[in-house]
Amino acid sequence: MATPLSDTPLSPLKTVAVVGLGTMGTGIAEVLARAGRDVIGIDISEAAALQAVAALEASTGRAVRRGRLSEQERTDALGRFRTSTDLTAAADADLVIEVTPESYDIKQQVFRTLDGIVRPETILATGTNALSVTRLAADSSRPERVLGLHFFNPAPAMKLVEVVSSVLTSPIAVAAVTDLALELGKEPVAVGDRPGFVADGLLFGYLNQAAAMYEAKYASREDIDAAMKLGCGLPMGPLALLDLIGVDTARTVLEAMYAESQDRLHAPAPVLKQLSEAGLTGRKSGRGFYSYDAPGGATVVRDALTPPEAGTEAPGRTVRSVGVAGSGTMASGIAEVFAKAGHTVVLAARSEEKAQAAKARIGKSLSRSVDKGRLTAEAAAQTLERITPTGSYDDFADVDLALEAVAEDLEVKQQLFGVFDKVCKPGAILATTTSSLPVVACARATSRPQDVIGMHFFNPAPAMKLVEVVRTVLTADDVHATVREVCAKIRKHPVDCGDRAGFIVNALLFPYLNNAIKMVQEHYASLDDIDAAMKLGGGYPMGPFELLDVVGLDVSLAIEKVLHREFRDPGLAPAPLLEHLVAAGCLGRKTGRGFREYARR
Repeated sequence: MATPLSDTPLSPLKTVAVVGLGTMGTGIAEVLARAGRDVIGIDISEAAALQAVAALEASTGRAVRRGRLSEQERTDALGRFRTSTDLTAAADADLVIEVTPESYDIKQQVFRTLDGIVRPETILATGTNALSVTRLAADSSRPERVLGLHFFNPAPAMKLVEVVSSVLTSPIAVAAVTDLALELGKEPVAVGDRPGFVADGLLFGYLNQAAAMYEAKYASREDIDAAMKLGCGLPMGPLALLDLIGVDTARTVLEAMYAESQDRLHAPAPVLKQLSEAGLTGRKSGRGFYSYDAPGGATVVRDALTPPEAGTEAPGRTVRSVGVAGSGTMASGIAEVFAKAGHTVVLAARSEEKAQAAKARIGKSLSRSVDKGRLTAEAAAQTLERITPTGSYDDFADVDLALEAVAEDLEVKQQLFGVFDKVCKPGAILATTTSSLPVVACARATSRPQDVIGMHFFNPAPAMKLVEVVRTVLTADDVHATVREVCAKIRKHPVDCGDRAGFIVNALLFPYLNNAIKMVQEHYASLDDIDAAMKLGGGYPMGPFELLDVVGLDVSLAIEKVLHREFRDPGLAPAPLLEHLVAAGCLGRKTGRGFREYARR
């Protein structure tokens, strides 16, 4: 009886053919050649093949100059790479990786042709991130040898490789390419076959929401990008990243995701279609969401949408003294920020003892800064002297800015704004640090709604540079101008937001976190694989489940509910798994257990 093809032992993957020598294909070829594999680069365009050789010579030359490669290693790697314009050159390959355009017709034609060229045991891998691996495999005469091998751009630098199995894929083939990925120094993550897989499945939904936010004129492109970089520690803002990926590519991926999920969050924002059809596809065309110095250039240049230089706003009000209401981490952090910048600060809590404890916390924070050499002992002492703790809001009578950082409870905040209204002098600016509640509801609790604005600081306030400045339909222009000016003086970066749930950061961050939970809930991928995928493939400082456990699952659930209630989108409904964990008291690090378990302190 013949041995089934799926059980046939595989020869070592020593010779690899890469079909399609664009940026990604050339990058994959470099990774393979530097790791000792014989690489055959195949492209129908002779110019593309020549360009790939030149790109490898340039890239390995840079590696030598940086001390990452010896001259001999470079010579050997270049010697292992050859090119062809004919698919028959793949006849002796142990593995073929196709990286052709995201089109079923093109990829299926490549696979059909390869079926008649390569050996029966050769593995055929597709580099798609949007199309169905199963559909490509089913059209091949060797479906058990077809899988997905999704590298990330730039392939030599990015550690993540998603290994995508279909229901037809042989475990032997999966094991062989997983071993290869490890030998290449990559981090392989095993995923099932659905559009976007893990990293792009989460990333593109987030990018789509950012594009929709921009299209709705809720915030400028600069503010959206700055908010996500400074508020979440991301290496790039979403709109700049769309320009880098290619607006047309993003639209293709999202269309494939939407066809599968029917989730409105995946339905491509109309602006992606408009830009794509106008040829404004991002960096490669010289213009997308931003304008660039040249097609293929990375330098953003001013255009009609670039905001005017700072200092052109209407004259604002004078802010010398600041009142901060609250005694928690956020209140003490904000008080420290203002005092460091030279403002006199009244720190008010429900009791004198709580206010004194908050000031003591600031003292410890300043001492740590002195120990780390970030602040002189004299400057720390002067900062602390500027802070007056009090148990009475009556001491806000002379402040120019009264800012609350109390519990995230609308009734509590409204009561406090009623107090501000009574004790603060005319012309004082009244601000809330809410991250999810309507600022206008706080404003309506006063007789001077024109003086009320949102100033959403991020935790820890002394370290985080972002402040979301939230003006309501009632906020006066000079109040808005003053708060932006104040942010600059305390060395924070202000971004303008309208008064709607989540503002910029939470409105983009929490649907992404919710979608990650749904992936686990549906047994699509593990916590560890999803966290690894987003850190290695998306450049996120923390994986979604690490972040959820730090933020607190109860806090995350509350924000998800607010977003769902505001936008009424079924895709924003909190994942049942999140609700179950919160109901069970598993709230993250603060309780010792959330998505993961933590050692009790």
